[in-house]
Amino acid sequence: MPGPGHRLTICLIVCGGMAASVGEVFGQRPAGEESNRPNVLFIAIDDLNDWIGCLGGYPGVRTPNFDRLAERGVLFTGAHCNAPLCNASRASLMTGMRPSTSGVYTNSQSWRASPVLSDAVTLSQYFRAHGYRAIGGGKIYHGSFPDPPSWDDYYPSQQRNRPPDPLPANRPLNGIPRTQHFDWGPVEAPVDEMGDTKVVDWAVGELGQSHDQPQFLAVGIFRPHLPWYVPPQYFDAYPLADIALPEVPADDLEDIPQIGRRMARPGGDHRRVLQHDQWHEAVRGYLASITFADDLLGRLLDALDRSPMRDNTIIVLWSDHGWHLGEKHHWRKFTLWEESTRVPLMIVAPGVTQAGTRCEEPVSLLDLYPTLVELAGLPAKEGVEGTSLVPQARDPSAPRRQPVVATHGFRNHAIRDGRYRYIRYADGSEELYDHRTDPQEWENVAAREDLAEVKQRLASALPEMNRRGIGRGQGGEQ
Repeated sequence: MPGPGHRLTICLIVCGGMAASVGEVFGQRPAGEESNRPNVLFIAIDDLNDWIGCLGGYPGVRTPNFDRLAERGVLFTGAHCNAPLCNASRASLMTGMRPSTSGVYTNSQSWRASPVLSDAVTLSQYFRAHGYRAIGGGKIYHGSFPDPPSWDDYYPSQQRNRPPDPLPANRPLNGIPRTQHFDWGPVEAPVDEMGDTKVVDWAVGELGQSHDQPQFLAVGIFRPHLPWYVPPQYFDAYPLADIALPEVPADDLEDIPQIGRRMARPGGDHRRVLQHDQWHEAVRGYLASITFADDLLGRLLDALDRSPMRDNTIIVLWSDHGWHLGEKHHWRKFTLWEESTRVPLMIVAPGVTQAGTRCEEPVSLLDLYPTLVELAGLPAKEGVEGTSLVPQARDPSAPRRQPVVATHGFRNHAIRDGRYRYIRYADGSEELYDHRTDPQEWENVAAREDLAEVKQRLASALPEMNRRGIGRGQGGEQ
């Protein structure tokens, strides 16, 4: 790591308490201590699964900037979210607490209403308490529940965290009635008018400035979140005749417990997509939105490389959860299968990571809070539930002793190690998949007697605390 007097920049790319009291909680810092602290660029990518070139989820996807970032450091190929939906995932990451600990499971719960999180010190608040100026723009928290105490300032405002997008006329474009934002198609608007572009423009301006104190700069890129409305050139990049669909067995849900089938909702989005012959068009819309986000990531990386921080920047990139495009006869997230929980995660840390390396160990977004704290040289934060990834950042082959947990609703958990996915639902029903022989999770082998020991081992990682969901607030899917 750089020595005293050399400022290091940490760059995280993604998808509690009163601000005035944070310094009092942690006390004053010795004079001049901040000068040795790294800066942080914290960027969330929304709803991005493994359909980027370096993860191989969709051959032919155009993601040169995701791929060039992966080549600069370590790519975590086994990263998983804490919860397969926006609000619970982001609240968990920013507080370092599991959904099962906080009781925040849905998009309609105000996460600060949780007795566990009401006074929680968020990641950016912790950095503020150690001399950082924390600012953000775009979607970092779920849109209905921004958290002004987490920031010194926010773009476009502390109350409205994301600029609006231009919308096409005659919606829905896909012809599916009553779709709300489950829609896709080109919007006849310049790239500069898109909300994500305005957020990145703001961030580029911040990167070009000099500062007297270390910065925690958060940037939330909304696409590829629905609706998939991006300018026409991104759709033109994917001719409809070239679109490939996921391979989905017709009987893929037959060996799934009833509670899992209810999560899949095969009679909902998937049936409507098939009825209106929109599967190819939908895949095209998702790909177009990914490439739009990739272009913005490229602009951000270019700005960072032009900035005074270009030679000493740590970069971390992650998405809040994955996405289904018909697998398991399901669309969107909201399940405990691989498509919903697996996420991109990359770390580039000068002096720590080696270019072009890959870590295949299972890791969790819950681990990012302690990872950032350690990389920044801050005192360890007591009470967070993740485990620092710095050992794996230094040596991608370093083993992880515990599997990772994703939670969707009260007592519904998926446990993932390097080979198996074990799902235990609230009613006690189970699924088990062997990724060595079944990477698509087409065969539920939970009933096999010879795998009872595997289930028992993975079940030992189930959370001991399972708090019932807190009262529901306002805020649906965003």
